[in-house]
Parts: sequence; structure tokens; C-alpha cells
Amino acid sequence: MPTPLYDALRSYAGKDPLRFHMPGHKGKPLPVPELAGLAAIDLTELAPTGNLYEAGEPFDQAQRLWADLFGFENCQFLTGGSTMGIHTGLALCARPGEKVLVDRGCHRAVFNALALLDLESLWLERPWLREESLPGPISPGDVEKMLEEQPDIKTVCITSPTYAGVLSNIGAISRIVHAHGGKLFVDGAHGAHLPFLGLAPFWGADVVTVSAHKTLPAMGQAALLFFDGFELGRVRQMASVFGTSSPSYPILASMDLARQWMEEVGAWEYQRAALRVAGLRQKFPSFCPKPGLSLDPCRFVLRVKDGPGFTKRLEERGIFAEMEDGGHVVFICTAQDSDRDFDCLEKVLKELRNMMGDCPPIPAPPIPERVLSPRQALFAPVREWPRPLKDCEGEIAACQIAPYPPGVPVVAPGERISKKELAYLQKIGYNMLSEIRTVLSG
Repeated sequence: MPTPLYDALRSYAGKDPLRFHMPGHKGKPLPVPELAGLAAIDLTELAPTGNLYEAGEPFDQAQRLWADLFGFENCQFLTGGSTMGIHTGLALCARPGEKVLVDRGCHRAVFNALALLDLESLWLERPWLREESLPGPISPGDVEKMLEEQPDIKTVCITSPTYAGVLSNIGAISRIVHAHGGKLFVDGAHGAHLPFLGLAPFWGADVVTVSAHKTLPAMGQAALLFFDGFELGRVRQMASVFGTSSPSYPILASMDLARQWMEEVGAWEYQRAALRVAGLRQKFPSFCPKPGLSLDPCRFVLRVKDGPGFTKRLEERGIFAEMEDGGHVVFICTAQDSDRDFDCLEKVLKELRNMMGDCPPIPAPPIPERVLSPRQALFAPVREWPRPLKDCEGEIAACQIAPYPPGVPVVAPGERISKKELAYLQKIGYNMLSEIRTVLSG
């Protein structure tokens, strides 16, 4: 499979030119052994290496290969993770001051984008799966109802898949959004691998961002923006607004190489990983697919009685999960997890079986009262000193109060911190002594 960007970088480095340009290491081995080999292809914008934010090779072909693979008209490489994709995508879809229908379960980067782009958000609440104490998929019916009630909304923003692997029906939602003359933006940060499993999780969306680094063999911060119906030059311009003017060429090349590997070997390896996850779901109490509930085949969500306690036992045995909450431990499983890795995990889980099962029910997160817009809260005067969260009842948050991971705000900037939010945060084990900033009233 072709790797046009990586080939261009290797070709330039192979000529051993005199580098009187950035970066400062000039292609010589870096003083850190683990990074030494990267220096040769850590380059800058030159005629042979191209410019991420301009038309031309090798980027045109490298990005075209990804776009074809995902079934979109175009693709833009990103070196700022899906956060950069969220900011770029929403800037393309909505103008300052416009209303946006936003999945309340979105990542905190969406909330930051609302403030930076001066967008007015209307929340789209997710159904709460009481038996699982987890949020479910976005209902197409709920989207339609909101758009009928608010006909001036022309942008919808949702997350799919969620941290727990819940997939919403993007095809059905997109048809509804388009029927109302709108555009659908999907934060698919955790779903870069899904097309390689034969799924079409983003079909119908207008803009999608995925984090290659989360589930594919790519370097940290490697992400992709897929889009239909937007002029390429405009997309490049908006991406350059939110990204560095010196993007990392090793990160960019890693996306080229990740695609090549996935097409040649990785898709099969992902099928193997999905089969192993299916086996783990059968053997241990876990979050599983059921009628009306589609899940990422490679996201393993274990049900436990005490999330932090279970995670501690895992770490004592050299196993580190992605995240935990009061009653779940989330494992990101990928094509890079060998059968030996899965065997080791299964062995340890058998040892800890008595710690698995249902945790005390967790209620759905509350929706706080909004007092200020996200932008007003971001730039509002704040109290001189931050204070412990437990002492902030009745005040207006000037920051996000979000357990991380998953980074979904319980209280967003501009929202009032009431007794119900404090009770919820305490119930899920949030540190009530953490110091936060609140808006200076009066």
C-alpha cells in the first residue's frame, strides 16, 4: 500500500542535505535514545515535504487515501488530536451567535469550542440506562423533536462512540438533520478503528473527527477530520487557525503508516481482537450489546463493585486500564493487543472475579441551571482565589467540573453549582476538595 507522505520524508532524509532550516536538531540523532531515530524524518515545510495547510503533494494523496477508506469526499490531517478536529469542525458548521444542538455527553473540548466560537448551545440529553448506570445512544426521535421545536438550529453535534463504546445511529440522525436543512458534526474520537471492522459508523455525517492515536498504531495527537460538502481551502484555513503552524511530521507520517498497516494486516488483527473481547464479555460481568444497543466490538467495559479498588488491584498486577468509575472499568482493546496480552488479562480477571458485579445504582447526571453563556463565563471576572468545590454551592462555575477521563462536564462554565450537582459529584467519587474557580458576582 502506498505511503506518499512517509516516502517523501524518507527520500529527503536519504539525500543527506545540509539542513539550514527548522527543526534545530537538523536531522541528527536526538539525545534521548528512544527518540533518536525520529530526527531524520522530523522536518518542516519544504518543497519536497509539502505543507499541511496548502494544496499539493505529498499531502493531497496521503489524505485522499484516508478519505476513500472512510467514504468521505475529503480528509484533513490533524496534529492536535480530536480537540483540534472539534474546534475546526464546529467552526465550519456554525457561525458565531448561532444555536447548536449539542449532545450533553460531549467531551469538554466541545464546551471550549462553544465559548471560543460564541455559539449558543441547546442540550440534547442522552437516555440513561438504569441497569447499567451508563448513558445510552442518542435517539433520532429526540433530535427530530428538538429540531421541530427550534427550526433555527442548523448544526447538531453528537459523540459516537462514547467512552463506553455506545454507538448512535448516525445514518438515521443525519437524515433527520438534513431534512431540516442542517449539518451533523460527529465527535468520533474513539472510533477510528470501526471502519476496519466492516462497520459504517459515520455514514451520513457532514463532518467527523477521529483520533488515530486512540485506537490505531499512530503517535499521540494524530487525528483526522473527514468532511463532505466543504471547500478544501476553507477547511485548511480553519484547521490552521486551531493548529500549530509547525505541525509534527513524525505524527503526520505515523498516520500514513497506520493506514498502510491497517489495510495490509491490521483489519484482520482487529477482527481477532473483537473475537477476544466477545469472549471476555461472555465470561465476565460486562456491558454487552442488546436489541437497540450497538457497541464498539473492541471496547470492554467490566462491571465491578468498586471501580477504584478494582483498578488498584489490576495495577498491582501490572495491568493498567483506560479508566474507571464507581461501577465500571473500561479497557481499550486494539489490534496491537496480542493473544498473550488477552490471556494475561483473562487470568488476572479470574483471580479478581469476587470483586465483579453490580455497583450501587448511579443516577443520571443532572442538567445544571445556565446563568451565563459559555463565552461570557470564559471571559468573566473570577474570584481571586480558587476554593474547594464543596464550599461553592450556589456559585457560577468559571471552569469545567468534569471527571477525567471521560472528560464530560457535569457542570460547565456559566452554570450554577447547586446542591443536586454537589450530591451527584460526591456520589460518583469526585474529589470535593478539588479547588475550582467561580465567577465573581455583582
